[in-house]
Amino acid sequence: MALPAPLWAMGLVGGVTLTAVSPAAEVIAVQEPVMRVLVLEASALRLRADAEQPLLVAGLGSREQRLRALSVRKQRGQLRLTLEGRSRRSLSLALQRELRVRSADPRGIWLGKRRYRGELRVRSVDAGLQVVNHLRVEDYLASVVGSEMPESWPLAALQAQAVAARTYALAQQGKAGGFDLKATVASQVYRGVESETANTLKAVESTHSLVLVHGGKLIDAVFHSSSGGATEASGAVWSKQLPYLVSVPDHDQHSPVHQWDVWFEPHQLRRAFRETGGVSSIDVLGTTGTGRIRQARVQGPRGDLLLSGKQLRQRLGLKSTLVRFEMLASKSAKPGAGVGRQRFVHSLGKRNSAGAGTVLMGSWRDGATGKSLFAPSVDANASFIGLTPPPPLPSLPVRSTRRSRHQPLMLLAMGQGFGHGVGMSQWGAHGLAQRGADFRQILNHYYRGVEIVPYRQLQNSSLAFLWRSRQPGIVERMGDA
Repeated sequence: MALPAPLWAMGLVGGVTLTAVSPAAEVIAVQEPVMRVLVLEASALRLRADAEQPLLVAGLGSREQRLRALSVRKQRGQLRLTLEGRSRRSLSLALQRELRVRSADPRGIWLGKRRYRGELRVRSVDAGLQVVNHLRVEDYLASVVGSEMPESWPLAALQAQAVAARTYALAQQGKAGGFDLKATVASQVYRGVESETANTLKAVESTHSLVLVHGGKLIDAVFHSSSGGATEASGAVWSKQLPYLVSVPDHDQHSPVHQWDVWFEPHQLRRAFRETGGVSSIDVLGTTGTGRIRQARVQGPRGDLLLSGKQLRQRLGLKSTLVRFEMLASKSAKPGAGVGRQRFVHSLGKRNSAGAGTVLMGSWRDGATGKSLFAPSVDANASFIGLTPPPPLPSLPVRSTRRSRHQPLMLLAMGQGFGHGVGMSQWGAHGLAQRGADFRQILNHYYRGVEIVPYRQLQNSSLAFLWRSRQPGIVERMGDA
């Protein structure tokens, strides 16, 4: 596209800054999207420089100030600040004032026990103080991939996580007012600089700008730790059935949370179900197509309680709603025939052969609607010629288990998987990568009928959109992948 010289910066168009690369380039560059991530909510906080490079703080006056550290708290209707530079001094500001903190130090800015890239913005809210990290999406992803998956996992699994996380993040832009995402499982886990490694950087850079689209729009690229054998259709868990979030066989048999069980003592049940005075039985009234609980009735000495699968899971702190129950006299008692569960041992802080140091949580947006919206059948092997699917999901019979007249019984919960079960299974992605699948095959397996394309903020074929590379001076054309 020929453009008159000189080329001029074109300002903001649809929330995107367009800038000219050079008079000779004759192209318009799209600035890499910036994410706004809520990293802290607290009543007081402290930011500090990593070493000799100072913090550059705006919002304290007419000029940016250079500080070694900054402490902020709310007190008596004002922001109370302690500034540490060449000297230490105190300052009070109106609650409406926003502080913007950045640093030229590539090691980032310390906030508590974590370091962050980009800019940190501090503002007052009703509950206290919020810190929102503004940073380029590719920098954000280098940490998210390492926060959501062990960096020692196969590159294809890390790449699949990068594309899914990029898609999920960009789809959230502008939805939540002062920030786009939280740094927790409420959105995607983001732990700052400490979660970046050479492997996560490689996964992000090798999938640079790639996203998942369906019908020309970014998909809702939710993911979870482990499905327990088969992923769930979105309409069976939430209010809407999306065409690309259907139930498919999973490849997570090696997951430490593929099967699990947990015991509940009578006093724990009384605490969890105060309305009923404990539990004498749990009757499962409805399940999804994969066996996840839609609705259940809890019966106790004081009456009955009707709960959704999500509510029951929250009450008991279960890993998933793919679960069945037995009331037993003791832990030595044998559960019903055909159960055959291995006891789940929490792996936090330990390493196993798959390199899992933590239990993966995935994009956490759990729910149960009770609506009967099921996905159409699909060829579960369409994306994986030559890869054998897992065995069918074991049946979890609906069973009413009654309390003994003579002694309080314990509840045994026997389940499968971890998370809501919708979208990509992280342990399944690991399993497929180990069997030779690349990241495109992994993504096409869990998100059916999607396209993997470079991200474009402005759908205008007359412009040649570019995406800034991580390497200075390099601008990459967003052509077909």
